[in-house]
Amino acid sequence: MRDEAFLDFARRNRADLLRTAVLLTAGDRHLAEDLTQTTMTALYVKWPVYQQARNPAAYVHRCLVNALIDEKRRPWRRERTTDVIPEELSGSEVMSFDDASADARTEALYAALRELPRRTRAVLVLRYFHDLSVEDTAEALDCAQGTVKSQAARGLEKLRRRMSAHLTPTDPKGALRG
Repeated sequence: MRDEAFLDFARRNRADLLRTAVLLTAGDRHLAEDLTQTTMTALYVKWPVYQQARNPAAYVHRCLVNALIDEKRRPWRRERTTDVIPEELSGSEVMSFDDASADARTEALYAALRELPRRTRAVLVLRYFHDLSVEDTAEALDCAQGTVKSQAARGLEKLRRRMSAHLTPTDPKGALRG
């Protein structure tokens, strides 16, 4: 019974979790896949707790944000990238992960999101992508409602400045183009 309920949940929600993870990671699809899997594993282990949660959606989002925070703390995440590929990885062994279908606005948005602190990014994703209320966002992130409001205001202002080249002159109040 537990496995069936979890599998049903996973089938219905995995795609949404992945989309949220992609936004939380500012477009890092590989890390987003890892975070989604980590979140699903944590939910399976804590399935009875999830089922008893007052706000199950907030519980899931909190698991996802916690997975991101834990991942960023891992020692190998502190390694620095380099533009030089070592010889033993050059040639046909190197895989290309270019996404030809990604458009310039999406990439610009991911770049702008990468510049934001993780908590601010999480607030924006939960508030505006998931359309959560201030109260639900605060519950999901385990913070005060005032923190959500201030982080959202600062984050939106930074995104507007960064994305100004991708806004149309007729957009009301600087809304991003669809």
